[in-house]
Amino acid sequence: MKKSNRLIREKSPYLLQHAHNPVDWYPWSEEAFEKAKREDKPIFLSIGYSTCHWCHVMERESFEDEEVARMLNRDYVAIKVDREERPDVDHVYMTVCQAMTGQGGWPLTVIMTPEKKPFFAGTYFPKKSKYGRMGLMEILERVADAWKQRRSELLQAGDRVTEAVRGYMNSAGRGELSEAVLKEAYEQLSAQFDERYGGFGQAPKFPRPHDFLFLLRHFKRTGEKRALKMVEKTLEAMRRGGIYDHLGFGFARYSVDDRWHTPHFEKMLYDNALLAVAYLEAYQVTGKETYSRVAREIFTYVLRDMTSPEGGFYSAEDADSEGEEGKFYVWTTEEIREVLGEETGALFCECYDVTDAGNFEGKNILHRIDFSPSSVAARHGMSVDELERILEEARGKLFRARERRVRPHRDDKILTSWNALMIVALARGARVLGETRYADAAERAVRFILQKMRREDGRLLARYRDGEAAIPAYLDDYAFLAWGLMELYEATLRIDYLRRAADLTREMIRLFGDKEEGGFFFYGSDGEKLLTRPKEIYDGATPSGNSVAAYNLIRLARLLADPRLEKEAERQLTAFAGTIRQAPVAHTFFLTAVQFALGPTWEIVVAGGPKQADTRQMLDVVGRLFLPEAVWVYRPEGPAATEVEKLIPYVREHRALGGKAAAYVCQNYACRAPVTNPEALREVLEKRE
Repeated sequence: MKKSNRLIREKSPYLLQHAHNPVDWYPWSEEAFEKAKREDKPIFLSIGYSTCHWCHVMERESFEDEEVARMLNRDYVAIKVDREERPDVDHVYMTVCQAMTGQGGWPLTVIMTPEKKPFFAGTYFPKKSKYGRMGLMEILERVADAWKQRRSELLQAGDRVTEAVRGYMNSAGRGELSEAVLKEAYEQLSAQFDERYGGFGQAPKFPRPHDFLFLLRHFKRTGEKRALKMVEKTLEAMRRGGIYDHLGFGFARYSVDDRWHTPHFEKMLYDNALLAVAYLEAYQVTGKETYSRVAREIFTYVLRDMTSPEGGFYSAEDADSEGEEGKFYVWTTEEIREVLGEETGALFCECYDVTDAGNFEGKNILHRIDFSPSSVAARHGMSVDELERILEEARGKLFRARERRVRPHRDDKILTSWNALMIVALARGARVLGETRYADAAERAVRFILQKMRREDGRLLARYRDGEAAIPAYLDDYAFLAWGLMELYEATLRIDYLRRAADLTREMIRLFGDKEEGGFFFYGSDGEKLLTRPKEIYDGATPSGNSVAAYNLIRLARLLADPRLEKEAERQLTAFAGTIRQAPVAHTFFLTAVQFALGPTWEIVVAGGPKQADTRQMLDVVGRLFLPEAVWVYRPEGPAATEVEKLIPYVREHRALGGKAAAYVCQNYACRAPVTNPEALREVLEKRE
């Protein structure tokens, strides 16, 4: 039986992966820091996550190695952190790494004093020095020697880094934001756009969903056709590429090439949530079923493979299986013919670029980058519809065959923030596509979080796994969940979701708000005190908590007509203006809040009996149109109206008219006469002014 270290008592799949290393790992804990002080040793901090390819490589090369373990155990106190469980720790020390080296990534390697002051940082290191890259053993030996012989130099370096990072992480230039910053962001995206393959910048190419959301709003506001073209070109290229799983659905983390052909095969919950929203919005804008189909397929994948029995959503699936990256996903011509037969197999291979030589390390990634359905159909003397029917049936057979393979590791922890993003996506899917099952799934996830992921005092928690909820929730958890609840209100019209969103937002202001400078800190006033208390504003793989908070505040303020929330929204929008003006393209989700604040905006109240057909028709018009600049509320007739009026007093005077459902529409603080016809409402809302 393998000897285990302290990580065996943890819940994180990533920490448990290292529980049998010969390294005497500690989790991030007071016990570890006290030991370092007592034994006068530096801290060796290693941060990663369970589906990280290079984290696995470094473990195999170094942390499973007895020689490395002896050095670490003798000269250091070694701490392992799951970045998805402790994003606060990761955020602080990743900033340190970027400040010290000019780059970052995972695994993140930091060496610091027992007082948590870092003096060395990097990412992946091989066991021994090679190709001009210093090896871990050499680093450990040199630092241990310096700790004994030249400690004052290390301590001074630690102080300098600490002060620099504190200054950087809490510098946010205040000011005003205008249309100019929106134009600048659009122009920056336009300059970065890859005209040939879609996407922005060069390989590796990451999906950037908030860029799409910003551009779709820019198109709606300005009529700038290139904004829509950039979105459509990219969404189309991604769905055709190997970054998309054509059999089981869902997107991989990124493409290593310009064409979206070769993915890094891991799948993340947050990518798929945000991309589902982007495809749904593209469908709303264009009416093209291609986009709604991709959103539906993402939901199929998540509800089938990434949903816990209790209703929460798992975090990620690894790129590797059986020790090989992508092994689960790639095919040979022989394997395909074995499943589909000679004739259909040959047709499928032609359509998905499957060859004997292979397009990826001797095997084949399925993709449709250069596939022309009409050309292939004509060559084979069939209609496009017939071809697509054959391919759909073939994909089903291949999917079932693939299910018999060894699956990649699934990280089954449930994170509040990432679950909230999937709640946003499913609620939006329910509203836009008219699919109640998506709303049902979103509601189950909300119930799970509210019942299982809160302390007795109501404080939200960040992580659930194996029956245990833990870690006080961060800004992202609060902001993303409030967004999800607002979307769920629009999908279900249950006023309780809106009330909870408002309550959560007020609690967010209390726990995370910077009363002096504005903006929100990443961890709460009741959280563990780290090297510094950062404010994150950059919209990276997920939008920042501050960006989503800005978006929520401005929408909630208008929806509830709450002057205090309006004031908070103004503070939030001005707190980061200087930072955003320096690099608008790095803050595109924040800019969706700016777009809303600058207007023109709509406030819509639909009043009518809940069982009336015309009420439903009115609500469908509002719910299915692309109205990113609108907030809307439903006031039912009868006793149910009381609950709505309690939360939103101004709707008290909005009633059905002459037994007909009525829509009250205000634009830019000017209200129109109510309309009682769904088509008339559509005309009003689609008219550009």
